[in-house]
Amino acid sequence: MTASKIVRQRIWARLKDVALPDSRFHLDFAEVIPDFVGSLAATERVSAMAAWRSCRFAFVTPDNGLVELRRRLIAAGVPLVVSTYGIYRGFRIIEPGSVPAGHELYAAWLDGLEHFGKPISLAEIADRGRFDLLVTGASAVSTEGVRFGKGHGFFDLEWGMFTEIGIADERTPVVAVVHDVQVVEDRLFPSPTDILVDWIATPTRLIEVRRSLPRPRGIRWDLLEPQQLADTPPLQELRRLRGLSA
Repeated sequence: MTASKIVRQRIWARLKDVALPDSRFHLDFAEVIPDFVGSLAATERVSAMAAWRSCRFAFVTPDNGLVELRRRLIAAGVPLVVSTYGIYRGFRIIEPGSVPAGHELYAAWLDGLEHFGKPISLAEIADRGRFDLLVTGASAVSTEGVRFGKGHGFFDLEWGMFTEIGIADERTPVVAVVHDVQVVEDRLFPSPTDILVDWIATPTRLIEVRRSLPRPRGIRWDLLEPQQLADTPPLQELRRLRGLSA
């Protein structure tokens, strides 16, 4: 078993005590990064950051623990890009003014994103310019910023695509929102595709990471399984944009 799998298994055993069950996947952490007790307090910490106050264009993953954070961005009128589950149907954007007052919370859930959001291609995202802020959940994250997801690599792919089209790079603030039990002190060594975060927000603290390693850039096409490419329309679009064969 790899080091990342060992860490996930250890954290998932603790996470059961503070996780809020998902309506579809319950507490199957291999399929869902759950909401957790205290996520509102963790969101408050992100909302107090300078990067949040100056944000004009954001990407937030569809994790359950980020619903309130997405609601606040929608209420503030910040254009918000969110990936569909598994990136199987690409990305959705919530435009300012597209959600009637009082419906922001529903719009922040996946069903609401489908209702109020519009599909947006990578090329259309790129036309809008750089992201000011990226926020993600995690299965586990080290105090040195090494983030592990569910094990499917979705955020790694999203980051790879965004860096390929020039809307995210080393300067882009990346925040992980997790429960305290998901923060590990172990020294973890990132894989070539693991994304290091700059900040970790928990119910009790905000950790600024002093990254000592650069983040990866672009898609490692050589590491992709054929089924990943077949299941992920934005990857197919990116290959077309790059003039690569299907």
